[in-house]
Amino acid sequence: MKFLSVGVDARAAGLGEAVTSVEGNSSSIFYNPASMSRQTELLDISFSNTQWFADFKYLNAALTFAPNNGLYGVFGISVASVDYGEFQRTIIGPDGGALDLGTYSPTAMVLGASYARALSDKFSVGGNVRYVYQDYGAGHVVGGTYDDLKTQKIDIDVFSFDFGVLYKTGYKSLNFGMSVRNFSQEIAFVEESFQLPLTFKLGLSMNMLDFIDMNPASHSFLFSVDAEHPRDNKEMLHIGAEYAFADMMFLRVGYVTPETSEAGMNYGIGLKYGAGGINFGFDYAYTEFGIFDPIHRISVKLLF
Repeated sequence: MKFLSVGVDARAAGLGEAVTSVEGNSSSIFYNPASMSRQTELLDISFSNTQWFADFKYLNAALTFAPNNGLYGVFGISVASVDYGEFQRTIIGPDGGALDLGTYSPTAMVLGASYARALSDKFSVGGNVRYVYQDYGAGHVVGGTYDDLKTQKIDIDVFSFDFGVLYKTGYKSLNFGMSVRNFSQEIAFVEESFQLPLTFKLGLSMNMLDFIDMNPASHSFLFSVDAEHPRDNKEMLHIGAEYAFADMMFLRVGYVTPETSEAGMNYGIGLKYGAGGINFGFDYAYTEFGIFDPIHRISVKLLF
């Protein structure tokens, strides 16, 4: 279930996924659910499409609902799916060679429910409960003869939990964030057991133009840093920057330490437009991925 570690939002990807302390929208469900706690719009909807290497396809959608301007907190639902494409299924044949059994198509799916609330003007909390399912197809031969092969369906599922906090320090726009993602019980898979890719993150972010007293509605320059400690890898450092003009046009760049990941430089652009009480946003991110093909992400967002 390593797919749970893949970043799915184009804005976050453009920032090198250094978004743990960045206030966001419904897509924050996939990073730090506390970051959506100050939503004032009634509905926030986001869709994302990630073209991963090896032709893997990730589709994600999230919706957050803030009744009475968030008086009772922000409620959210999310869904994610992974299409791994087709693979050849073979076993060792009677002559010792490979016996072709056609193809199989593994898939994965996540369904989630979220809640976040600002407990004060500085401190917010949030959490997700997610049902995670992965289907490997019916490719495991468990008995029979070569003339009458028997297979069984191989799939696994589990409930996972995410927690997050966001703290506005009060020093200009400096924010501090923390998240724990993919916490679950141990899962049995055939004859082995494993745990989900648990990840702990700490982050800081700030509009650096605060130091020159510039109106953030005209120009802003967000700088963010995340330190990540994953269960199944070494520590990583994520660094991101975003320049915004009139809160309508955005340029982004991000970096992930190369010693622990093939992911390197990230670049992104964004557009936002509002009319008739509806705000529309479009984001694109391009990620270098070492020896693999670059990764493309597209996100569309609607606020009502």
